[in-house]
Amino acid sequence: MFRFEDPIYLYSLVLIPLLALVRFALLRQQKKRLRRFGDIELLRQLMPDVSRVRPSVKFWMLQLALALLIVVIARPQFGTKISNEKRTGIETIIAMDVSNSMLAEDVTPSRLDRAKMMVENLVDHFTDDKIGLIVFAGDAFIQLPITSDYVSAKMFLSSISPSMIATQGTDVAAAIRLATHSFTKQEGVGRAIIVITDGEDHEGGALEAAEEAKSQGMLVYVLGVGSTKGAPIPIGDGDYLKDNTGQTVMTGLNEEMCRQIAQAGGGAYIHVENNSRAQDLLDAELGKLTKKEISSTIYSEYDEQFQYVGLLAYLLLLLELCILEIKNPLLRNVSLFKRKGTAVLLLLIIGCCFMPSDLSAQNARQLVRQGNKHFRAGNYADAEVAYRKSVEKDARNAQAAYNLGNALLAQRKDSAAVVQFEAAAKLEENPIRKAMAYHNIGVICQGKQMYSEAIEAYKESLRNNPDSDETRYNLELCKRQQKQQQNQQQQDKSKQDKNQKNQQQQQDKQNDQSQQKNQDKQNKEAQQQPRQMSRENAEQLLNAAIQEEKSTQERMKKAQQQAGRRRLQKNW
Repeated sequence: MFRFEDPIYLYSLVLIPLLALVRFALLRQQKKRLRRFGDIELLRQLMPDVSRVRPSVKFWMLQLALALLIVVIARPQFGTKISNEKRTGIETIIAMDVSNSMLAEDVTPSRLDRAKMMVENLVDHFTDDKIGLIVFAGDAFIQLPITSDYVSAKMFLSSISPSMIATQGTDVAAAIRLATHSFTKQEGVGRAIIVITDGEDHEGGALEAAEEAKSQGMLVYVLGVGSTKGAPIPIGDGDYLKDNTGQTVMTGLNEEMCRQIAQAGGGAYIHVENNSRAQDLLDAELGKLTKKEISSTIYSEYDEQFQYVGLLAYLLLLLELCILEIKNPLLRNVSLFKRKGTAVLLLLIIGCCFMPSDLSAQNARQLVRQGNKHFRAGNYADAEVAYRKSVEKDARNAQAAYNLGNALLAQRKDSAAVVQFEAAAKLEENPIRKAMAYHNIGVICQGKQMYSEAIEAYKESLRNNPDSDETRYNLELCKRQQKQQQNQQQQDKSKQDKNQKNQQQQQDKQNDQSQQKNQDKQNKEAQQQPRQMSRENAEQLLNAAIQEEKSTQERMKKAQQQAGRRRLQKNW
C-alpha cells in the first residue's frame, strides 16, 4: 500500500507550472530584445558557443528536482517496516467459530461477518498487546500465531470463511484447548481466550476445557452471536441448508451454554447484537487484565521511502550544476544536448522517476525468500505470514501463491491451500509449475475422497506436463478408488433396500398374525355365546381390532423415525 504522511504539502506542486509560465514569458521578452539588435539567426552565428538547448535542460532539471523535494517533504510511504520494541500489554487469542451456522443472518450482515467486524475493531483498539487467531468448526487450527503484527491480523481475518475447515460441526472444546497452547512462555502477563460462537456445541467437553484454561491462568470470554429464536442457514440462490430428512435447519444462539463456558473459564459472557454495546463491554473486560512488558516484533504497514526520492533529487541538482549554459570548446563533438541527445536525457530522467514502482515488486520477492527460509526451517506459520504479505504486495505473483498453498498444506489447512493452488495455477505461465499446482490440488482432493475433483485436477496437470509419471500413477489410483467407492455405495444401497424390504415383510407378517388372532378370538366368542352376541358387541370388537392395528403401525413409524434421527449428521 502507498500513501503520503503529509499530503498537504503536495499542493506546492502548483508552483511547477507557474514557474514554467514565468520562464516562457521571460524567453519571449528576451527574443524581443534580441530583435532590436538585428536578425536572430545572424546573432546566433556571432555567438557560436551559446547553446539553445542547455538552458532549457537545466531549467527542467531544476523543475523536476523541485517537484521531487516537495514529494520528499510530503513523506511518501509504502512497504512494511519491521522493528523490535518493548511494550506493556496483554496476550489475547481469538477463537472464531466458522461452522455453517455462523452464516445465519439474524444479525447484520451475518453472524460471521459481525464477528469479523468486532475483531477488526478490537485490533484497532489494541496498541501494545499481542493477538492470535484460531478458527474452528468440527476441528480447530491456528490461523495466525500470537503476534503484535496488527496488519497481518487484519489480513488473516479478512480471509476467514466456513470453507477453511472441511469437517463441519462446532467443537468449542478443541478451540479452547488449542488456544491454551498458543500463548507465549512469558510469565505474569494477562491472558484472555475470546470464543466467538453461536453456542451450538455439538461435540461436548467445552466446560472441562474452559476450567482447565482457568487453572492455567487464562480467562475465557464468550461472545454469543445470533438470536435465541433461531434462523435458517443460507446456501445461495435463495435456498437454505436442510438436514438429511429434508427439513430446513434452524440454528439458534445457545446462551445457556455460552454462559456456562464463560463461568467455567472465569471470564464473562457477552451477547453480540447490531450495536456497539458488546464492543464496549469487551474492551472494559480486557482492560481489567494485568499488563506486563512484552517483547514485540512490530510490522508497520507504511515504511518511509522519502530517502529514495531525495537521492534522485540530489542527483538531478548535481547533474544540473555540471551542465554549463555555454558550449565547452573541449566537448564540441559531444551531441548529448542536441535534439536526439535531449530526448535520451529526458527518457533517462523519466525512467528514474518510475524506479520506486519496482521497489514494491522487489519487496514482494524478498518476502517470498523470507518465507522460503521459514519453510525450510519448519516454521510453517511464519512462512505463511511472509507469503501472505508477498501476495498482498503483488497479487500477480504466482510463486508466492503457490508457496502459500504449500505452507497451508503443511499446517493441514487443506481447504485454504486449494484456494491458493487454484490462484497460482491461474496466474502461472510456466507449464511445469502450473502442473505442480494442479497436482497438489489433486492430492488434497484425493485425500478427502473427492475423487471426481481429484481426477480433473490430475488431468489438468498432465495437460501441462505429460511427462509426470507420479501424476499419471495418482490418476490411475484415483480412478480405481473412485470405482471402489461407487461399488461400495451400490452395495450399501442394495443392503439398505434389502433391510427395508425385510422390515416391511416382518411388519406385514405381524399385522397378519394380529388380525388372525383377533379373528380367532372373535370366532371363539361367537361359538361360545351365539345367542348372547349383539350388534353392539360386534362393533366394539371390530373397533378394538382396528385400534390395535393402528397402535402397531404407530409404533413401527416411531421406530423408523428414531432410526432416522440416529443417522442424522449435523453439518452446521
